[in-house]
Amino acid sequence: MGELHVRSVLVTGANRGIGLGFVRHLLGLPNPPEWVFAACRDPKGQRAQELQNLASKHPNLVIIPLEVTESASIKAAAASVGERLKDSGLNLLINNAGIGNNSSLDNVTQEDMSQVYTTNTIGPLLLSQAFLPLLKKAAQGSPGTGLSCSKAAIINMSSYAGSIQDVYLWEYGQALSYRCSKAALNMLTKCQSLGYREHGILCAAFHPGWVKTDMGGTIEDKTRVTVDVSVRGMLNVISSLSEKDTGTFLDWEGKVVPW
Repeated sequence: MGELHVRSVLVTGANRGIGLGFVRHLLGLPNPPEWVFAACRDPKGQRAQELQNLASKHPNLVIIPLEVTESASIKAAAASVGERLKDSGLNLLINNAGIGNNSSLDNVTQEDMSQVYTTNTIGPLLLSQAFLPLLKKAAQGSPGTGLSCSKAAIINMSSYAGSIQDVYLWEYGQALSYRCSKAALNMLTKCQSLGYREHGILCAAFHPGWVKTDMGGTIEDKTRVTVDVSVRGMLNVISSLSEKDTGTFLDWEGKVVPW
């Protein structure tokens, strides 16, 4: 596995956890991207303080306001990124923003399902649609044939919890709305891989591991991984993806996850 070489990357949910980890690692690459766009709900708020600190040290980091459940916010973000990139297009879109709760079959509500699905599944769909022109432009401007993440790609941050074949960590919690939203995101990824192949855009879903983040909860388990380990692993895998990998569901070590 090689090192990732991209001119431009957008990461959603970039103010904490895995998203912030991606931003840190991208900026720390020997050949960092010319543009790293870090999208979050409130760029000037307290929860984005670490991002603000990074932006003060890295002129190639641009913080973008984005609410993934609002189409107007998504369109504004795409326009803002497009202005910066001008004619070069966006190489890599990492749909990382997500929410979850531990709803069960007994207590899950319509509001739970709707809120989680809107963020975790519809959000990545709308973002991919909005940034498609920029992804196409990047693909058209890249030399060579075949697909790769240095050319143009959509990476959807899924979860093993969305696997229907192997219902992961059921004993720790049913997390019904979260599981359903990630299973749907996996299908979206597969559909995107079929629909966007002709445009030169690679699409893949990732299970980042059971990561030690706020969203990952506080349960101690030897299988848990740090943000650093997860993100470094995913970037290594992302750097090696090719045409044969589009439409796949992989973990942070590059292993195929069962649908």
